[in-house]
Amino acid sequence: MNRILLFLLSCVLFLHLTACGRTAEAETQPPVETEAIGWEGRSYEYTVEELPAEVDGHSIYGRIYLPAGAEEPMPAVIFSHGYGGSSSTGAPYAQELAQKGIAAYCFDFRGGSNGSRSDGSPLEMSVFTEKADLEAVLAMIQSLDNVDTDNIFLMGSSQGGMVSAMVGAAHSDEVKGMMLLYPAFCIPEDARARYASVDEVPDTVSFFSWLTVGRNYVTDVWDYDVYADVAAYDKDLLILHGDRDGIVDV
Repeated sequence: MNRILLFLLSCVLFLHLTACGRTAEAETQPPVETEAIGWEGRSYEYTVEELPAEVDGHSIYGRIYLPAGAEEPMPAVIFSHGYGGSSSTGAPYAQELAQKGIAAYCFDFRGGSNGSRSDGSPLEMSVFTEKADLEAVLAMIQSLDNVDTDNIFLMGSSQGGMVSAMVGAAHSDEVKGMMLLYPAFCIPEDARARYASVDEVPDTVSFFSWLTVGRNYVTDVWDYDVYADVAAYDKDLLILHGDRDGIVDV
Protein backbone atom coordinates (compact mmCIF):
# COMPACT_ATOMS: atom_id res chain seq x y z
CA MET A 1 0.00 0.00 0.00
CA ASN A 2 1.46 3.38 -0.96
CA ARG A 3 2.34 6.21 1.42
CA ILE A 4 -0.68 8.39 0.62
CA LEU A 5 -3.19 5.70 1.48
CA LEU A 6 -1.32 5.00 4.70
CA PHE A 7 -1.60 8.68 5.51
CA LEU A 8 -5.32 8.70 4.68
CA LEU A 9 -5.87 5.90 7.18
CA SER A 10 -4.01 7.79 9.89
CA CYS A 11 -5.97 10.91 8.98
CA VAL A 12 -9.31 9.17 9.49
CA LEU A 13 -8.22 7.59 12.75
CA PHE A 14 -7.08 10.98 14.01
CA LEU A 15 -10.39 12.55 13.06
CA HIS A 16 -12.40 9.90 14.88
CA LEU A 17 -10.24 10.23 17.96
CA THR A 18 -10.79 14.00 18.00
CA ALA A 19 -14.54 13.72 17.29
CA CYS A 20 -14.29 15.44 13.92
CA GLY A 21 -14.85 18.77 15.63
CA ARG A 22 -13.42 21.40 13.27
CA THR A 23 -15.34 23.32 10.58
CA ALA A 24 -14.29 25.25 7.48
CA GLU A 25 -15.80 28.71 7.82
CA ALA A 26 -12.86 31.04 7.23
CA GLU A 27 -11.28 31.37 3.83
CA THR A 28 -7.74 31.02 5.23
CA GLN A 29 -7.12 28.49 7.97
CA PRO A 30 -4.05 28.29 10.24
CA PRO A 31 -2.16 25.03 10.73
CA VAL A 32 -2.86 22.86 13.75
CA GLU A 33 -0.41 20.82 15.75
CA THR A 34 -0.89 17.18 14.76
CA GLU A 35 1.39 14.23 14.48
CA ALA A 36 1.83 13.27 10.84
CA ILE A 37 1.97 9.48 10.56
CA GLY A 38 3.56 8.22 7.35
CA TRP A 39 3.68 11.68 5.77
CA GLU A 40 6.04 14.65 5.61
CA GLY A 41 5.52 15.87 9.17
CA ARG A 42 4.84 19.45 8.09
CA SER A 43 1.60 21.32 8.79
CA TYR A 44 0.36 23.77 6.15
CA GLU A 45 -1.99 26.69 6.21
CA TYR A 46 -4.67 26.32 3.55
CA THR A 47 -7.31 28.22 1.65
CA VAL A 48 -10.89 27.20 0.87
CA GLU A 49 -12.45 28.30 -2.41
CA GLU A 50 -15.72 27.54 -4.16
CA LEU A 51 -15.02 25.67 -7.39
CA PRO A 52 -17.96 24.37 -9.44
CA ALA A 53 -18.04 21.49 -11.89
CA GLU A 54 -20.55 20.96 -14.68
CA VAL A 55 -22.40 17.94 -16.07
CA ASP A 56 -24.99 17.98 -18.85
CA GLY A 57 -25.35 21.75 -18.49
CA HIS A 58 -26.03 21.48 -14.75
CA SER A 59 -23.84 23.03 -12.07
CA ILE A 60 -22.23 21.03 -9.25
CA TYR A 61 -21.39 22.98 -6.11
CA GLY A 62 -18.02 22.23 -4.57
CA ARG A 63 -15.19 23.60 -2.44
CA ILE A 64 -11.48 22.97 -2.87
CA TYR A 65 -9.05 22.99 0.04
CA LEU A 66 -5.60 24.03 -1.12
CA PRO A 67 -2.42 23.91 0.98
CA ALA A 68 -0.50 27.19 0.99
CA GLY A 69 3.13 26.86 -0.03
CA ALA A 70 2.95 23.15 -0.79
CA GLU A 71 5.02 21.65 -3.55
CA GLU A 72 3.15 21.78 -6.85
CA PRO A 73 1.64 19.93 -8.54
CA MET A 74 0.15 18.27 -5.46
CA PRO A 75 -1.82 15.05 -4.83
CA ALA A 76 -5.59 15.46 -4.63
CA VAL A 77 -8.42 13.64 -2.88
CA ILE A 78 -12.07 13.88 -3.99
CA PHE A 79 -14.62 13.23 -1.23
CA SER A 80 -18.14 11.96 -2.04
CA HIS A 81 -20.86 12.23 0.62
CA GLY A 82 -23.52 9.66 1.42
CA TYR A 83 -27.30 9.48 0.92
CA GLY A 84 -28.92 12.71 2.08
CA GLY A 85 -25.57 14.26 2.96
CA SER A 86 -23.63 17.21 1.61
CA SER A 87 -20.14 18.50 0.96
CA SER A 88 -19.84 19.53 4.61
CA THR A 89 -19.58 15.83 5.54
CA GLY A 90 -16.14 15.73 4.01
CA ALA A 91 -14.93 19.07 5.38
CA PRO A 92 -13.07 17.66 8.43
CA TYR A 93 -11.23 15.16 6.24
CA ALA A 94 -10.42 17.86 3.66
CA GLN A 95 -9.02 20.13 6.37
CA GLU A 96 -6.70 17.42 7.67
CA LEU A 97 -5.52 16.57 4.17
CA ALA A 98 -4.86 20.21 3.25
CA GLN A 99 -2.85 20.65 6.44
CA LYS A 100 -0.59 17.84 5.21
CA GLY A 101 -0.03 19.30 1.74
CA ILE A 102 -2.74 17.38 -0.12
CA ALA A 103 -5.46 19.19 -2.10
CA ALA A 104 -8.99 18.05 -1.28
CA TYR A 105 -12.34 18.64 -2.95
CA CYS A 106 -15.82 18.20 -1.45
CA PHE A 107 -19.05 18.66 -3.41
CA ASP A 108 -22.83 18.27 -3.30
CA PHE A 109 -24.28 15.58 -5.56
CA ARG A 110 -27.11 16.82 -7.76
CA GLY A 111 -30.28 16.05 -5.82
CA GLY A 112 -28.16 14.38 -3.16
CA SER A 113 -30.12 16.01 -0.35
CA ASN A 114 -32.93 18.46 0.23
CA GLY A 115 -30.34 21.15 0.93
CA SER A 116 -28.02 20.38 -2.00
CA ARG A 117 -26.46 23.49 -3.51
CA SER A 118 -26.00 21.71 -6.82
CA ASP A 119 -28.64 21.69 -9.52
CA GLY A 120 -31.18 18.89 -9.62
CA SER A 121 -33.83 17.29 -7.44
CA PRO A 122 -33.70 14.23 -5.16
CA LEU A 123 -36.54 12.86 -7.32
CA GLU A 124 -34.08 12.62 -10.22
CA MET A 125 -31.10 11.26 -8.26
CA SER A 126 -29.74 7.71 -8.42
CA VAL A 127 -26.32 6.14 -8.00
CA PHE A 128 -25.87 6.50 -11.76
CA THR A 129 -26.57 10.25 -11.80
CA GLU A 130 -24.09 10.49 -8.92
CA LYS A 131 -21.58 8.45 -10.94
CA ALA A 132 -21.90 11.03 -13.72
CA ASP A 133 -21.42 13.82 -11.18
CA LEU A 134 -18.24 12.30 -9.78
CA GLU A 135 -16.88 11.67 -13.27
CA ALA A 136 -17.44 15.35 -14.08
CA VAL A 137 -15.68 16.35 -10.86
CA LEU A 138 -12.78 14.01 -11.64
CA ALA A 139 -12.36 15.58 -15.08
CA MET A 140 -12.47 19.08 -13.57
CA ILE A 141 -9.83 18.26 -10.94
CA GLN A 142 -7.63 16.72 -13.63
CA SER A 143 -7.72 20.04 -15.50
CA LEU A 144 -6.19 22.03 -12.62
CA ASP A 145 -2.57 23.08 -13.11
CA ASN A 146 -1.70 22.63 -9.43
CA VAL A 147 -2.90 19.00 -9.21
CA ASP A 148 -0.69 16.00 -9.88
CA THR A 149 -2.90 13.99 -12.21
CA ASP A 150 -0.89 10.85 -11.47
CA ASN A 151 -1.92 11.08 -7.82
CA ILE A 152 -5.68 11.56 -7.66
CA PHE A 153 -7.55 9.55 -5.02
CA LEU A 154 -11.24 8.96 -4.34
CA MET A 155 -12.73 8.91 -0.86
CA GLY A 156 -16.42 8.33 -0.15
CA SER A 157 -18.81 7.43 2.65
CA SER A 158 -21.83 5.10 2.43
CA GLN A 159 -23.59 5.73 -0.92
CA GLY A 160 -20.70 8.01 -1.84
CA GLY A 161 -18.39 5.08 -1.17
CA MET A 162 -20.32 2.91 -3.59
CA VAL A 163 -20.29 5.66 -6.23
CA SER A 164 -16.56 6.22 -5.69
CA ALA A 165 -15.92 2.51 -6.26
CA MET A 166 -18.00 2.58 -9.45
CA VAL A 167 -16.05 5.56 -10.81
CA GLY A 168 -12.71 4.16 -9.69
CA ALA A 169 -13.38 0.92 -11.54
CA ALA A 170 -14.46 2.80 -14.67
CA HIS A 171 -11.40 5.08 -14.53
CA SER A 172 -8.77 2.84 -13.00
CA ASP A 173 -6.02 4.41 -15.12
CA GLU A 174 -6.87 7.83 -13.66
CA VAL A 175 -7.55 6.97 -10.01
CA LYS A 176 -4.39 6.09 -8.05
CA GLY A 177 -6.19 4.69 -4.99
CA MET A 178 -9.44 4.75 -3.03
CA MET A 179 -10.55 4.88 0.58
CA LEU A 180 -14.16 3.87 1.20
CA LEU A 181 -15.97 4.47 4.48
CA TYR A 182 -18.75 1.88 5.03
CA PRO A 183 -19.52 1.77 1.27
CA ALA A 184 -23.21 1.02 0.62
CA PHE A 185 -22.81 -1.86 -1.81
CA CYS A 186 -26.09 -3.12 -0.32
CA ILE A 187 -28.22 -0.57 -2.22
CA PRO A 188 -29.31 -2.91 -5.07
CA GLU A 189 -29.95 -5.77 -2.64
CA ASP A 190 -31.94 -3.51 -0.30
CA ALA A 191 -34.05 -2.28 -3.22
CA ARG A 192 -34.93 -5.82 -4.29
CA ALA A 193 -35.69 -6.81 -0.70
CA ARG A 194 -38.16 -3.96 -0.36
CA TYR A 195 -40.25 -4.74 -3.46
CA ALA A 196 -41.34 -8.07 -4.94
CA SER A 197 -40.85 -6.81 -8.49
CA VAL A 198 -39.79 -3.66 -10.28
CA ASP A 199 -43.42 -3.09 -11.26
CA GLU A 200 -44.31 -2.53 -7.60
CA VAL A 201 -41.92 0.40 -7.18
CA PRO A 202 -43.98 3.61 -6.64
CA ASP A 203 -43.25 6.99 -8.17
CA THR A 204 -41.59 8.20 -4.96
CA VAL A 205 -39.70 6.29 -2.29
CA SER A 206 -38.55 7.27 1.22
CA PHE A 207 -35.81 4.95 2.40
CA PHE A 208 -35.20 7.27 5.35
CA SER A 209 -37.47 9.94 6.75
CA TRP A 210 -35.28 12.86 5.75
CA LEU A 211 -35.20 12.31 1.98
CA THR A 212 -37.75 11.26 -0.66
CA VAL A 213 -36.31 10.02 -3.94
CA GLY A 214 -37.84 9.07 -7.27
CA ARG A 215 -38.73 5.67 -8.69
CA ASN A 216 -35.56 5.64 -10.77
CA TYR A 217 -33.48 5.45 -7.59
CA VAL A 218 -34.71 1.85 -7.27
CA THR A 219 -35.23 0.86 -10.90
CA ASP A 220 -31.76 2.03 -11.96
CA VAL A 221 -30.10 -0.51 -9.65
CA TRP A 222 -32.64 -3.34 -9.88
CA ASP A 223 -30.45 -5.55 -12.09
CA TYR A 224 -27.13 -3.94 -11.20
CA ASP A 225 -24.33 -6.16 -9.86
CA VAL A 226 -22.08 -3.67 -8.11
CA TYR A 227 -19.59 -6.34 -7.02
CA ALA A 228 -18.97 -7.51 -10.59
CA ASP A 229 -18.52 -3.90 -11.66
CA VAL A 230 -16.13 -2.67 -8.97
CA ALA A 231 -14.03 -5.85 -9.02
CA ALA A 232 -12.25 -4.43 -12.07
CA TYR A 233 -10.36 -1.99 -9.82
CA ASP A 234 -6.94 -3.49 -9.06
CA LYS A 235 -5.06 -0.63 -7.35
CA ASP A 236 -4.70 0.28 -3.68
CA LEU A 237 -8.03 0.16 -1.86
CA LEU A 238 -8.78 0.74 1.81
CA ILE A 239 -12.20 0.05 3.34
CA LEU A 240 -13.14 1.15 6.86
CA HIS A 241 -16.40 -0.26 8.23
CA GLY A 242 -17.82 -0.54 11.74
CA ASP A 243 -18.88 -4.05 12.70
CA ARG A 244 -22.06 -2.73 14.36
CA ASP A 245 -23.28 -0.70 11.38
CA GLY A 246 -27.07 -0.81 11.52
CA ILE A 247 -27.66 0.38 7.94
CA VAL A 248 -24.90 -1.10 5.80
CA ASP A 249 -24.12 -4.66 6.87
CA VAL A 250 -20.38 -5.13 7.19
